[in-house]
Amino acid sequence: MTQPILVRPVVQDDLAAWRPLWDRYNAFYGRHGETALAEHITQTTWQRFLDPAEPMDALVAVDQGGIVGLAHYLFHRSMTRIESICYLSDLFTLESHRGRGIGRLLIEGVYEQAKTAGASRVYWQTQASNAAGRLLYDKVAKHLGFIVYTKEF
Repeated sequence: MTQPILVRPVVQDDLAAWRPLWDRYNAFYGRHGETALAEHITQTTWQRFLDPAEPMDALVAVDQGGIVGLAHYLFHRSMTRIESICYLSDLFTLESHRGRGIGRLLIEGVYEQAKTAGASRVYWQTQASNAAGRLLYDKVAKHLGFIVYTKEF
């Protein structure tokens, strides 16, 4: 009998197993080679996940002892709600494990963390071209039609 997928918060010892997924996630969004994240950004992000004073957190999906998925999220205030809200920043599952419900389990894990923290909403964004991801997202959340604008400094 196969063990179920376990979704849990990251711990310090997860760094070596988390890092390849983080690198693949960034490559998926075009951050690789000359446009890769600087190493100090990855290291700072990792340390923030482990710092209880930071509003950033990470979950991992574990299958047969190995990390096969990740979800990064953060809590912040809102001008339209008293309670904090939760932004699901990053979601990634190893290609070899896709189609097994791991993405859904990670999203549901973030939902549980948000409820426990007293947040009133979880939201995220994705590229319009992320058809596979959007098939899942349409099942677990509501698309409100917003378009994202950004300005880099």
